[in-house]
Amino acid sequence: MASKIRAFVNDQRQILAEQAGRLRTEPVKAARAATAKSAARIKALNPRIRAVSRSGVKLTAISQATAERLIQLQEQLVTSALTDAATQLERAARADDVRALVKDQAAVLRATRERIVSDISEAVSILKDAGGDVRKVATHTYESVTGKAAPTAAKAKAARRKTKRAVRKSPARRK
Repeated sequence: MASKIRAFVNDQRQILAEQAGRLRTEPVKAARAATAKSAARIKALNPRIRAVSRSGVKLTAISQATAERLIQLQEQLVTSALTDAATQLERAARADDVRALVKDQAAVLRATRERIVSDISEAVSILKDAGGDVRKVATHTYESVTGKAAPTAAKAKAARRKTKRAVRKSPARRK
């Protein structure tokens, strides 16, 4: 074993000595070769840098479109809330007795609840769409930069399903 290590060290020493000799005798040639290699590596980075820059522009566009849609939704929410409040006050002013007032208020509350659920669904839809767009940009950028296909969501889901979760037992009931 020690002899193998010595042989390896000697081989490496000879290789380094040859390289050092070449560097001593041909420093300009070695510097040119190193410079050319560095220039080639830098040029190879250009497509990757462009891909990352383009993805930044796309993400900015997605962000702006999402913000615009959310602002429009907010405008609709405020308008609906003010309209509902005005309608509620009008109904209260027209109510003949307390029973009619309570009945109208209950109807308005149901409609308000449905509107809120609808508005939340719309906001979630907007954010879900933006998330999908961001995922597409990230996947494309990853593929452009690395040259590899990104792992698919089906594989990730299958991996998550395989993990076991601890089952919590419910506490015993007392009688």
